[in-house]
Amino acid sequence: MNWFGFGFNGFGQIRANEKLTDGESAGDANVTYPISIDIVCRNLEEEPVQICQHNSNVDTQIRTSWSRRAALHSNRLPSRDCNSASLQPAQPETAVKGDGRLCLAGFGVGTPSQRGCGCCVEESRGCQDAHISEGYLALSFTDRVECWNSERNEKKPGWSMVIPDNTGPSLAFPLVPGGYIASNPPFYRPLSPQLLAVSLALGTEHAVLLTASGDIYTWGSGSHGQLGHGDLSPQEEPRAMEALMGMPMSTVAAGGWHSVCTSAGGDLYVWGWNESGQVGLPSQALRGEQQKSQDTGGASTCEDQEESNDEVFISIQAFPALVDVTKSCEVSKISCGSRHTAAVTSTGDLYTWGWGEYGQLGQGTVNSSDEPRRVEFFKDQGLRVVDVVCGPWNTFVSAIKEDPSLHPDTNILNPL
Repeated sequence: MNWFGFGFNGFGQIRANEKLTDGESAGDANVTYPISIDIVCRNLEEEPVQICQHNSNVDTQIRTSWSRRAALHSNRLPSRDCNSASLQPAQPETAVKGDGRLCLAGFGVGTPSQRGCGCCVEESRGCQDAHISEGYLALSFTDRVECWNSERNEKKPGWSMVIPDNTGPSLAFPLVPGGYIASNPPFYRPLSPQLLAVSLALGTEHAVLLTASGDIYTWGSGSHGQLGHGDLSPQEEPRAMEALMGMPMSTVAAGGWHSVCTSAGGDLYVWGWNESGQVGLPSQALRGEQQKSQDTGGASTCEDQEESNDEVFISIQAFPALVDVTKSCEVSKISCGSRHTAAVTSTGDLYTWGWGEYGQLGQGTVNSSDEPRRVEFFKDQGLRVVDVVCGPWNTFVSAIKEDPSLHPDTNILNPL
């Protein structure tokens, strides 16, 4: 399995920038094509040691914030290859025995030339999952949750809680028994046990929750229609999305001010702010920018203007809308950035749309789009996309090699 990244790289969270020094802006802040990420663990005084990219025995997941990338590894690795980034020094004689560990890359991690690699957080050993924000790092263990201040060199977590036994459905972090872990204090937020929550996505000012029965609840700010209740009112408590009742959903995702979910049958539903086309519906603001660009290059025809005048534009989609990413297959994975969206289909293709100013759509340009478009790079390289994780202004993709000698319908997948 291999991870690729594209989009905002101002802090070297995708690739290291040796020319970048503290206090300077990034000269190569845009990565417009997918590039392979060398995920390594390192001691800042030693050479990096690559551990997981091409090792089928190591499972790696990506977690992101605006300025950092975190790689969550789970497998056996001697700690001499995985030393502390910032909190406490590692002990070389200690060995990891199938435990998780988190490696950070980006802002505040080593020198500018090291930031794209990754440094292991010693306190993360044994963690099952993590959530990273600009101010805090939340680590989930089997028996506890710890929250560390990312801006301080702390010797113990600023906040922690013991996780009680879970007698309900299996939970995905940041859900914990009885509630969830927020990005900022107070970290623990209670939820009604009657919800039977199984998955939770946190946006900038709102939350989208999936229950065991496939129902969706939202709460928080509704200023951009991101709650999907048909208005712009806020909700202090989780409220069921009536428009989707009776249609079991399987996944949820939340962007800055928009939301996405997929049904059990692979249909994609979107709602919220569409200024940059992130909902996948016609955006007047986006089309206006494109029209200005065309006018600069040459005059448009009367037919083009008439077609534009007849089109219905959506600025805010306050109800969930069905979006056809592709008519030939289902959507299996989804993720949202601040103002862009990415979806993986059952055929292993990646589609992106929305804000593209930093190249986060992976199309080789910094153009935005209000229509889902396939990222051709992976198909051209003979790769099948299996996962996607959007940061606020960038995108990370996991892909595996396809065997081109076999028929597509009976394709056997081989790890890179």
